[in-house]
Amino acid sequence: MGPGDLSESGLRDHVFPLFSRVLARQPGEIYLANHSLGRPMDAVEDDVREGLAHWYAELGDAWDAWMDEVSGFRARIASLIGCARPDAVVPKASVAQGLRAVLNSHPTAEPWTIVSTRGEFDSDDAVLKSYARRGRASVHWVEPDADGRFDADAIIQTIGAVCAGVSGPKLVLVSAVFFVSGQVLEGLERVIAAAHIHGAIVVIDAYHAAGAMPVEFDALGADFMVGGSYKYTRGGPGACWLAIHERHLRDAGPTHEETLATLDTGWFALADPFSYARSEDAPRAAGGDAWLEATPAILPFYQARSGLELTLAIGIERLSAYNRKQQDVLVAALAEHGVRPINDHPRGAYVPIGAPDGPPAVRSLAEQGVDVDARPCPSGNRWIVRFCPDLLTTRDELERAAEIARGVLA
Repeated sequence: MGPGDLSESGLRDHVFPLFSRVLARQPGEIYLANHSLGRPMDAVEDDVREGLAHWYAELGDAWDAWMDEVSGFRARIASLIGCARPDAVVPKASVAQGLRAVLNSHPTAEPWTIVSTRGEFDSDDAVLKSYARRGRASVHWVEPDADGRFDADAIIQTIGAVCAGVSGPKLVLVSAVFFVSGQVLEGLERVIAAAHIHGAIVVIDAYHAAGAMPVEFDALGADFMVGGSYKYTRGGPGACWLAIHERHLRDAGPTHEETLATLDTGWFALADPFSYARSEDAPRAAGGDAWLEATPAILPFYQARSGLELTLAIGIERLSAYNRKQQDVLVAALAEHGVRPINDHPRGAYVPIGAPDGPPAVRSLAEQGVDVDARPCPSGNRWIVRFCPDLLTTRDELERAAEIARGVLA
């Protein structure tokens, strides 16, 4: 395609052919649920077959190629999120697994004091509430405003009110982009700084940011970041990750009690796992490898390869800019038909539309060929229907979707 801004004609010529299978799936369908499950490239099947082929041909020796693929995944994610150290990216099967690894990392058994929001994804919400029910955390929730939005200043005020004077472990969990509304949390850097002033570690849920917009993990200074490949990098389920700031990594492994070292461990986290030597202290590997667990599932890394390669090859800045143009087209077309998004503030990759009842609206749109989804708004009794274009979405599809939405959401 060459450098410069992306265009629909260039994408048709050079990118659409890489998705021939999914584009032929249901002619006429307008797929706008890319924020939920990203559409796979044709290469995914070949990549997964490659991983299987090593098993057939090499049996136990397949681990050499498999571990190279794991390393490649870690390097691609590091590049995607602005993390200088690929070893600081730790593969996980889900964001919940990454969050639990952090919660199980403090050297004392004191309960966590946690500040989070009512806008976090269901897994985050369930994990925090489970720890609270077992007495392992005291969770303080930041509520949204009447429009369902979260304000950085309100989060900062809660951090100050809750964490001041607390001597035990403290943690702040917040999304860079909230999954229901697509709201970008402006002032994220200030939230991180405020948490650190009060001695709290910070976990950023970047699932709706990484791959959809530029992310600079190292520059942000958060302690941890979690995300995955299911959505914007088209990697399907299972290829998730936990990024760890280098201040929590040790060249000789975490051996002293003041260092965060997760209890969620296994033999891959040992300093020399393939020696099978045992000692009473089970010394951990250096760097992020200390946060690995037991034998990993391998095929998700092959599954995630092509989507990450495409994203990095095109460039996240170009992808994000093109998505914003698509959103502008969609918003203008919706306005012509009397439909408006719930806000015009900075948002992630999709356009949120309010609805009194989400599931019937989604079914009605699907019956007319528009594939979207809906989630309940964190405030009030309404729902938010999410419309997310991607590289394969054409201007004609956006305009037709807006026209169809008029009869459902206007």
